Amino acid sequence: MQKVRFGIVGVGGMGTVHARYLLTGKVRHAELTAVCDIDPNRLKPFAALPTFAHSADLIRSGLLDAVLIATPHYDHTTIGIDALQQGLHVLTEKPISVHKADGERLLAAHTNCRQVFGAMFNQRTDPYYQKIRQLVQSGELGAVQRIQWTITDWYRTEAYYATGGWRATWRGEGGGVLLNQATHNLDLFQWMFGMPTQVRAICRFGRYHDIEVEDDVTALLEYANGATATFITSTGETPGTNRLEVAADRGRLVYENNRLEFIRNAVPAGEFSRTSTESYAQPRRTRQEFTFPNHGGQHVAILQNFTDAILDGAPLLAPAAEGIGAVELANAMLWSSLTGRVVDLPLDSAGFAAQLAQLIAAARPVQATGAKNIAEARPYLIEVQTN
Repeated sequence: MQKVRFGIVGVGGMGTVHARYLLTGKVRHAELTAVCDIDPNRLKPFAALPTFAHSADLIRSGLLDAVLIATPHYDHTTIGIDALQQGLHVLTEKPISVHKADGERLLAAHTNCRQVFGAMFNQRTDPYYQKIRQLVQSGELGAVQRIQWTITDWYRTEAYYATGGWRATWRGEGGGVLLNQATHNLDLFQWMFGMPTQVRAICRFGRYHDIEVEDDVTALLEYANGATATFITSTGETPGTNRLEVAADRGRLVYENNRLEFIRNAVPAGEFSRTSTESYAQPRRTRQEFTFPNHGGQHVAILQNFTDAILDGAPLLAPAAEGIGAVELANAMLWSSLTGRVVDLPLDSAGFAAQLAQLIAAARPVQATGAKNIAEARPYLIEVQTN
């Protein structure tokens, strides 16, 4: 194979962006050969290509080597499983699934190691986050003691939520800011710092918008080594903040406003506390700042890496198997808030799926918005109740 033939399922907002990258040659050794959408109006700009109304037909068309899934969230699982079972390489938009049980089903369908299965976690290409991960995982920071991440620059208007009947509903999207916008940050969080052992959270549902899902979240996470973390996100604040602070034995790391600063202790804090003879002394410090010219290749870089993995065996920047961490964190935060309890990790995936099924059953009807909505009966939604 000299070129990877891509098919895209879902050519709404992000699907169209990915299509543009492929059609304009932004991704080397890749081409767009077919697209699929349930809305015929969305297919009109792609009249020069074979188009399909149903993903199953696209997947079995013989026109593609890889499928990129850019549909509403629940479809990621069912379409992904179908594509994997048909032998295609799969790249799915975030989140990989709405809830952990579906994520487990999806990952279980990836049985052929020759099939490349990735997730569109484009922020993993950002050199700032890559540097933070390197500092943490190399041990240069020492033991992490506390993490604080406030990401409230995901501001959205009522008009945004009105763009599709599936948006911001339990039935159509499965959650709000945690499953849609901040899923990027949850992925980065577990990618940089690993998974916690306990989660407690306060989620406000429809605090700032006329929606039924969460648009404001404050969570406390605990790690096995005693470290704690706070994670705060919202789509209702402007101007918003994106500030990440990491306190560790060897110093403090702060990332904000395109600036990454490391205040390094000459002697680790724990060692200095044990050996110093002065009551109010602190270790000497040096300051180091990291700057980068941009935030990496983002979506194009993920597409290129995915293509290179198929053609040349390049290691994936964002394997789909790692995407379940963000889903599990989002589920745990929602479940903690809904029940008022601390949630232990690993998450009881069947228990949360049952909780989500209750939310869907009690939800208000989805407003019809033509072919763009998810109001049509889809059998796969029943799976939420049994997995």
